[in-house]
Amino acid sequence: MKRKKFSAAHYDYLRKYSLRKISILLTQILVLAIFITLWELLSRYEIISSFFFSSPSKIIKTASEMFKSGELVYHSSITLKETFIGFAIATGIGFAVAFVLWCSTFLRSVSEPYLVVLNSLPKIALGPIIIIWFGAGQKAIIVMCILIVIIVTILNILNSFTSCDKQLIALAKSLGANKLQIFAKLILPNSLKDIVSTLKINVGLSWIGAIMGEYLVSRAGLGYLLIYGGQVFNLNLVMTSTVILCVLASIMYLLVAMFEKLMNKFYGK
Repeated sequence: MKRKKFSAAHYDYLRKYSLRKISILLTQILVLAIFITLWELLSRYEIISSFFFSSPSKIIKTASEMFKSGELVYHSSITLKETFIGFAIATGIGFAVAFVLWCSTFLRSVSEPYLVVLNSLPKIALGPIIIIWFGAGQKAIIVMCILIVIIVTILNILNSFTSCDKQLIALAKSLGANKLQIFAKLILPNSLKDIVSTLKINVGLSWIGAIMGEYLVSRAGLGYLLIYGGQVFNLNLVMTSTVILCVLASIMYLLVAMFEKLMNKFYGK
């Protein structure tokens, strides 16, 4: 089998593209390294208070102690479980509801004002009701996570579904395509970019929901550590928990980015 030959200009483009990606990655690493170094130096030489701002070395020491005692894995796994369950349920239900509303113009018109009101409602205000209905445990935290994510999912995906080219839909109908065929062949591929963007937004929102839920009611989890650390003025614990949250959220975001690449390959984009 012969290898496909490309022009010199194409090879030059690929080389420049690769160099640009490498330069962006190296710059990101450099910015992070400079930030951490400055933070450590300012804290070590007492230019900023290490009590209030902690320091990278103290965060690493605290994380190491928590890992050895098992606290790090225990509390991180609880919050990760709550976040992932809330993310999966809210995204799945949100996608299904958006599909149903896309199928029915009547239902879409009826539900629109309710969706807007629910989206603008501060979910923290529902905290006492959620605790009474679902108890002071993980169920309440997951429900809080779902409530924060689901309305945004419905609105974003529904807006993407309804933005498909009307002329293409009319052409498909004239050729005898039914609703499911139009959805599979036109709507879904056209909405792929927006769906992935919604997933990326949902990653952040699901972590916010889980931590907010743990603020309301929890005896374990990273949100619990943040509250406890603040109550006893252990800022090293607070900053360590915050860094762990950032790392876990970044990993979850990278998984969504990997899913995006798989979808692009599947649809040939």
